Amino acid sequence: MEHTEFTPGLMIAGVTLPLRQRDFKLIAFDMDSTLINIECVDEIADAVGRKAEVSAITEAAMQGEITDYKESLRQRVALLKGATLAQIEQIYTERLRLNPGAQELVAACKQAGMKVLLVSGGFTYFTERLRDRLGLDYTRANVLEVVAGALTGRTVDQPWGDICDGDEKLSMLLQTCTQLGIAPSQAIAVGDGANDLPMMDVVGLSVAYHAKPAVRERAMVSIESGGLDRLLELFVR
Repeated sequence: MEHTEFTPGLMIAGVTLPLRQRDFKLIAFDMDSTLINIECVDEIADAVGRKAEVSAITEAAMQGEITDYKESLRQRVALLKGATLAQIEQIYTERLRLNPGAQELVAACKQAGMKVLLVSGGFTYFTERLRDRLGLDYTRANVLEVVAGALTGRTVDQPWGDICDGDEKLSMLLQTCTQLGIAPSQAIAVGDGANDLPMMDVVGLSVAYHAKPAVRERAMVSIESGGLDRLLELFVR
């Protein structure tokens, strides 16, 4: 997709400006490296001395070099075995930060009447805390299996399936649109990695945030410098 520079660090393609917030009823965010500053799976791996190994798999998955996301996550979660809930809590309190502009963008969307969805290939331990912290309406993520206060290296199956990958992100977004009685064209999707592309490809406005090259290329908006709230520069009320 051929992008043009709207302002420095903010690229657009196939977007008719100005956009109006009232035309959108839902915004969906990826979590790791999009709404927040870390890849949670990599940080948990760090706690058990396996960060380099897990980070390499994460990077390959986000670049789209690994096409079977579910298998890549199973491999990474297996390497987390033995990490304790105390260590994971420490990651949440000491390492996890909202990316610049995240709080402002979420607040502005909520004020404009949009519902907010968080869909993640990460873990409910973090998505549920962010839901409560930011007042998000819907979340979908993976459940880490815990026995005696430590990770077993497995995820727990949920009613919708086993692992939240790109197809599940898309499914959850479409399901939420149906629930709200809106078309996907009335939704915004924000992400940074290859597993965000399925949902980004069906919405009315796709936004890449400091994203991998393949994601920047296919997004209608690419935020390449500054915070998430730069998206608001494209909107009139």
